[in-house]
Amino acid sequence: MHDLQQLALIWASVFIASWLAAKTKLTPVLYFLAAGCLMVNLGWLPSHSTPFIAGISEVGIILIMFALGFEAHPGSFIRSIKRSWGIALFGALAPFIAAYSCAQYFWGDDKIAMLCGLTMTATAVSLTMVSLKSEGLHLSRAASGIMTSAIIDDIGSLALVAVMIPIATGSGDLSISGIGMILLRALIFFFLVIIIAVWIMPHSAEKGLLTRYPVLQRFGMINLLAIDNGSKATLGILLVAISISLLAHHLGLHPAIGAYMAGLIIKEEYFHVGKTEDKRALYQDTRKIIDDVAFSWIGPIFFVNLGTEIVFHADVFTAVLDETLILLGCVFFAQVISAAAAARYTGSFNWEDSVMIGFGMLGRAELAFVVMNIAYIQHGIFTEEVFYTLMITIFWLNVAVPVTIRFWRPYYSGEKPLPAFFR
Repeated sequence: MHDLQQLALIWASVFIASWLAAKTKLTPVLYFLAAGCLMVNLGWLPSHSTPFIAGISEVGIILIMFALGFEAHPGSFIRSIKRSWGIALFGALAPFIAAYSCAQYFWGDDKIAMLCGLTMTATAVSLTMVSLKSEGLHLSRAASGIMTSAIIDDIGSLALVAVMIPIATGSGDLSISGIGMILLRALIFFFLVIIIAVWIMPHSAEKGLLTRYPVLQRFGMINLLAIDNGSKATLGILLVAISISLLAHHLGLHPAIGAYMAGLIIKEEYFHVGKTEDKRALYQDTRKIIDDVAFSWIGPIFFVNLGTEIVFHADVFTAVLDETLILLGCVFFAQVISAAAAARYTGSFNWEDSVMIGFGMLGRAELAFVVMNIAYIQHGIFTEEVFYTLMITIFWLNVAVPVTIRFWRPYYSGEKPLPAFFR
């Protein structure tokens, strides 16, 4: 099928999904995933994305994460890191143990069990953040806890990939230096982001390079956005987003992490150019454009494309039904209970936030598919039954994110009293 035909089908499904979401008061993400699954099984979309669609999908998730970071407040993000270490640790360890134990019981293979556990460690934070945004909760304490925990999770999961994949495939041994390099790259990335935020972007400063070399004040972020009276402001901040995403990618992190950090360090004051009455308007107009692109027509392609990962084969689905239900149940409860308990007792979140964080950590996406591609396509470690068990489980975990967030929202906002267990 021609790329433009696929794009037209995806956009049509996004339009319908958005309409259905408005009618049913559910998050559009759920319908985007369902649309991709439906169209791939009807034969309207291919099971393997073309480079064109895959490329747009990648841009979509970068735009989504940048838009979410653009709306967040960096102070609350930094404060949340101190409260999120336990969520990241226990929220990754519990689902790993649950998946490892289930796989060992089902198939009795150490390599398969190890890699099954690895697929369940990292949270698909983009899915959660979009779901929270649809409920108006993307700037909440819970959202900050989820985002910071997911970033720590991502770093830890990358370290596990570096260690476990060579062991499972027989191409390497446990290496302290390999783990050290992953952590070093992550530290370098965040250090460079701090330098960009503190010394490069600001147009004025009381200390640092801008004080020592005043000429650099002419090249701050406000000067970039002021080009052509601010008409290129959107292009300017998107260039920053892509650049920091590429920096994250080259240092071994997912580009979406870089995009979120790019949005996080861009301040409203950088848009204060031109006449006084135009200063606030430039920021609001730019933010509206970014939100429209990220959440209305480019970003949704990522979720529709994610839904196309599930191709229905009745005989295979029937054969793995029992394993899928057991694995889904074990990972679901392990993830929610561990993340919620960690948020409550190590992060001192209240129960409303803690349970929301538990539900928000359910999604699985990018890293899970990377591991499955290596284990199933490249090295043949996973059998077809293992592959489909994981695929179906991940699909329903992703579906559970918007559903559970929607379910918990009335309790979170105080519209309904908390269940007696949490009082």
